[in-house]
Amino acid sequence: MKKNHDTCAERRTFLKAAAGFMGATLLGGLPFRSFAQASSLAPSDRCFVFVYFAGGWDQLLAFDPRDPEIFTAERVAETRILPGYDLITDARFSSRPILPETRSGAAPSNITFGPAVGRLSEHYDLMTVVRGMNMTTLGHEVGMRYFITGKRPIGSAARGSSTATEIVGQMKPAVPIPSIAYGLESYNDRYPGSANALRVSRSSDLLLTLSPSSRQLDSELEQQLLDFRGQPLSCEQAAYGVGGVGSTYETSRGQMKEVLSNRLDNTFRFDRPEHEALRALYGLPAHGPYDSAAGRAALVATALKQGISQCVSINLAGGLDTHFGSQTTHATNLRTGFDALATLVEDLRGSAHPSGGNFMDHTTILVFSEFARTPMINAAGGRDHHLASSCLLMGAGVKHNTVFGYSGDIGMAPAVVDLKTGQADPNNGTNILPEHIIATVLASAGLDYSITRTEPLRALLA
Repeated sequence: MKKNHDTCAERRTFLKAAAGFMGATLLGGLPFRSFAQASSLAPSDRCFVFVYFAGGWDQLLAFDPRDPEIFTAERVAETRILPGYDLITDARFSSRPILPETRSGAAPSNITFGPAVGRLSEHYDLMTVVRGMNMTTLGHEVGMRYFITGKRPIGSAARGSSTATEIVGQMKPAVPIPSIAYGLESYNDRYPGSANALRVSRSSDLLLTLSPSSRQLDSELEQQLLDFRGQPLSCEQAAYGVGGVGSTYETSRGQMKEVLSNRLDNTFRFDRPEHEALRALYGLPAHGPYDSAAGRAALVATALKQGISQCVSINLAGGLDTHFGSQTTHATNLRTGFDALATLVEDLRGSAHPSGGNFMDHTTILVFSEFARTPMINAAGGRDHHLASSCLLMGAGVKHNTVFGYSGDIGMAPAVVDLKTGQADPNNGTNILPEHIIATVLASAGLDYSITRTEPLRALLA
């Protein structure tokens, strides 16, 4: 008897512990309640894309360039800045910062771009560039988690929820998978499991989750719940109902089957004939694989346009931690990510939204990295970690064709600015921090930003 009692207690404890993860751990990690909502698909009226460039990007090549005729090698001892554009051996890259041609119907660009940005710069009229942010860390994981949550980690441990989780938790969108995190971490410290991101590391993970043919009972909790259905055991009845696990599972099961029957996995099977135009737009091969930067950008567009997700967080570029080697390597890796992002923007900009306008009118994009690279090139031909970084905001809810903040002309030091204007204020100003950006993103959609414990950059709000 004692053995049976102990076994019963263990299963009850297991179910109680698992109940807190309702909506995240069952059925392959899909958000349970939100999945049950989606018998018909319609795009969210407001969408969000969080784009991460992994490794720490060189802002001289990206969003904070310098004129190489002013910041010359002869003046390095004075400026401690060396653009190094002449060290890029790939002819695709300009030897000077880019000032894009004026877009039809738009004002001339107020933003200059580094040579790696390429054709993404053509969409300057949708952009705000924030320069001279103080990342306060030179650690990769710390900087990444800081920007994902808008809260400085404790040690290397993330604090708070991801910004995408905050958005989904507050807006409760009626889409099957409110948030997807593709190759990027995601956190939830205060919302129900329905706000959790579906985390995938490759496109096949998403297909596996959405495919009815792959639905296997590989979760011990799911197997136990199925065993209980219709025939609960007396010693586990209480645990079965903890947190509403049993009732939610029972009422959602049929609705989930209905959603799965819609074959959402086919929406992301880019080798299918109906995706020929998408493959052509993103330059994708006929038969995969689709885990390139372009393939990931196509997944973002598909998830938003087909009404499957409201928020997509994605790692779009890597290989940027180039302490050694040439400028060309870093520039090429940056360009791969920026080209994919440019195609995504072109796609969203050219696609009508059901609520009017195009998808970029309804989409906010934040592009960031964990920190920047030093403005000086080291003895190994690379750049090291640097505190002052930039980020890019695009689309709905934010000002366009705008630059906010700056980095210093000596060593690209972080800005000390009036946060109301972005102008230099060395006496009373402060640094721009990631939490200011996260508060701005939340405020741009009319959401509660108090979790950031700071005010948004109101000068950037549309």
